[in-house]
Amino acid sequence: MNPREEELAVRALLENPPLVDLAFKEQRWAELAALVRFTRRDVPIALAQTDPALYRRLREQITRFFLLGGDVFSLPKLEAKRSP
Repeated sequence: MNPREEELAVRALLENPPLVDLAFKEQRWAELAALVRFTRRDVPIALAQTDPALYRRLREQITRFFLLGGDVFSLPKLEAKRSP
């Protein structure tokens, strides 16, 4: 996946949390790894000035991801699974 495709996949997963479970069941490891990387990096603080609404929405979605148990995902294990 290129960076734009990763961002679109991550935004879709954050927007709709049940899709995270579906991605796990369908073994879409690359998308889940991208999601974990994105959430751990957090939202760039500069976005708060350029697009406050988007910044606030992403922060809320990332918080919800972690409250729903997203911290159990292991990035090294997800990246190992997606490698052939």
